Amino acid sequence: MAQNGNAPLVVVMGVSGSGKTTVGQSLAGSLGVLFAEADDFHPPENVAKMRAGIALSDEDRRPWLDVIAGWLREHAPDGGVITCSALKRPYRDRLVSAAPRVFFVHLDGPAELIAERMAARRGHFMPLELLRSQLDALEPLTDEERGAIVPITGTVEETTHSALNAVRDRDRDR
Repeated sequence: MAQNGNAPLVVVMGVSGSGKTTVGQSLAGSLGVLFAEADDFHPPENVAKMRAGIALSDEDRRPWLDVIAGWLREHAPDGGVITCSALKRPYRDRLVSAAPRVFFVHLDGPAELIAERMAARRGHFMPLELLRSQLDALEPLTDEERGAIVPITGTVEETTHSALNAVRDRDRDR
């Protein structure tokens, strides 16, 4: 792993069911950096709310985002890949304030495909019923943000390849 600040520092973002964990793990492996799953940083109260079908508020997300920001700050020298829905621009701004060189990979696809994926997975606390609230809250990346929108309509390998290319091209103008 590089220790000179040149290794990528990536947030794989998107709504639940978009493939953040799968793509993030593969991307981290390809880049030779650490991987972290942001769902593991949720306090038990947040998990209980989501499991009960209650959407999180901005206030619920604030401490969680602070922990993710801390992870990014801590791993900035060596690089890393972490998942985080990062649905709203202010959430992403909070992460960038902790680690200015962070690059966002927004996994994006049709709601129907994401719903199918959510319905097929087992053991995750996020119910399908909350997908609509996430889609409604989602603020896509803007031209001012460092990142790329990556479609999820292909295979996992194709999506990961597109994400890897976006990360490798991260220092070029969007």
